[in-house]
Amino acid sequence: MPQHKSNSQAQQQTQKQGPVTALNLPIPALKDLPEPVAQYFSKCQEKLGLVPNVLSAYSHNLEQLDAFTRLYNELMFGDSGLSTLEREMIAVVVSAHNRCFYCLSAHGAAVRQYSGNPLLGEQLVMNYRVADISPRQRAMLDFAQRLTAQPETIEETHRQLLREQGFSDSEIWDIASLTGFYNMTNRLAGAVEMQPNPEYHASFRTGTAPAGEPSPT
Repeated sequence: MPQHKSNSQAQQQTQKQGPVTALNLPIPALKDLPEPVAQYFSKCQEKLGLVPNVLSAYSHNLEQLDAFTRLYNELMFGDSGLSTLEREMIAVVVSAHNRCFYCLSAHGAAVRQYSGNPLLGEQLVMNYRVADISPRQRAMLDFAQRLTAQPETIEETHRQLLREQGFSDSEIWDIASLTGFYNMTNRLAGAVEMQPNPEYHASFRTGTAPAGEPSPT
């Protein structure tokens, strides 16, 4: 895991890396956040060694921050037949199609973390079709890619291909929900030129074993 920093160190890091987005948003200082939000950010700091910039950006609108984090946490860590790694794989494949710098940096790091395989993270970023993954995972990613690139072409045959790989209809719903969510975040991040935290770029590149679940990204 990245080395933990204090909240003051984290604020200094954000200042060093430059603006979080290209917009002049009224992002509050940690001391000015409501206590529940400040505690949530402190939890992210404790678990990740950083407060993800997407959360910092959303903090200018606390209602949107709350909605975003609730949906993110449910999609990524709620009950599902999809593993956390598989959910991160969907995030990377969608982001690779959309060329989202922020999401590829953050979720590429998460794939490296959960898989313990730096090569897999790079393969999914570049071209998921060359990755050594199971037929089940390949079918899942093929569906996410098609839904991202050609949503109007999705037909019953595509859903049936997932069923043939063992996915339940509830899990197909989860794949579609994750794909839709990351298409939204990719577009938001691209529109405002959201910058990834620098720590993402170097993390989990040595083939270390998977660690615990990270806080929201």
